[in-house]
Amino acid sequence: MSGATGDLILGWDVGGAHLKRAVLAPDGTLLSVEMAACPLWQGLDKLDAAMAALSPAAGRSVVTMTGELTDLWPDRAAGVAGLSQALAERLGADTLIYAGRAGFVPAADAPAHAADVASANWHATAAALARLCGDGVLVDIGSTTTDIIKFAGIQISFAGYSDAERMETGELVYSGAARTPVMALTATLPFRGRQVPLMAEYFATTADIHRLTGDLPEGADLHPAADGGEKTREASARRLLRMVGRDLGPCTLAEAEALAAFAAEVQLHRLHGALAQVLSTGGVAVEAPLIGAGVGRFLVRRLAARAGRPYRDAGDMLAGNPALAAAAADCAPAVAVARLVIN
Repeated sequence: MSGATGDLILGWDVGGAHLKRAVLAPDGTLLSVEMAACPLWQGLDKLDAAMAALSPAAGRSVVTMTGELTDLWPDRAAGVAGLSQALAERLGADTLIYAGRAGFVPAADAPAHAADVASANWHATAAALARLCGDGVLVDIGSTTTDIIKFAGIQISFAGYSDAERMETGELVYSGAARTPVMALTATLPFRGRQVPLMAEYFATTADIHRLTGDLPEGADLHPAADGGEKTREASARRLLRMVGRDLGPCTLAEAEALAAFAAEVQLHRLHGALAQVLSTGGVAVEAPLIGAGVGRFLVRRLAARAGRPYRDAGDMLAGNPALAAAAADCAPAVAVARLVIN
């Protein structure tokens, strides 16, 4: 990587809902990791606000993105072009964009590599971990989606590359730890002796589920709740009970917690099915660990137990600093893309 010897390296993961940044010294020492809410579909001013929310840092930027997918643009190619230009204007003309299997490209050249650039953050994380781990299965559960990628002998293995292909192969599951609407998990939930059809309304999310089970990590839920209300156990119970046409008061907190526990199992079952689909293609040793990343990696620990595989935390491998390991796992693509450009 060119640049002055003392230049810091800023690794960015520019998503449609969150902005993540890792700052590395030229020797690869991880100095900081930060994340901010970034509802990019509302406009590029949200990107500016998210950048302003991060601590000041100057250096050479390398970027991976999924924000091109938002409906701020008419299609992914336009999104790659528009977002790459916006980032070059904000981060510098020497900004590099990660194009997955095509490597790094200057921001000005990103539109010519749109199919490789679009939503390639999973590729960055898997490629960086493969160099560190050798054999494993990355399971990155973020606020919105889950990525499942195998790697062996420092080579990553994937059956699909685009979002469409990856959803078909089980390597991309639109189910996350915070932003997924409860109505997307299942058609019914058991309540008071009946399987109750869920209201097809955006009343509650998986953040409410995992808050009620006690598993939602601090800082995992940065966006407003479905009703714009509080993020307390009682508020989550009220939102979740509304999905089955009930209210807190006539119904109890314990009943809401039971709903949440079952809904969490439904989500885990779906993720287990996707994992089994990916593993069924072979190519990775049966003793290869699941490597958990993302704010929802508490679910990866459970998947590892169900699959009979060891669990390893991505942060322990990516950070090189125990104090930053949790943040590095939460923001794995940002750390990974910076490490890839160094190595």
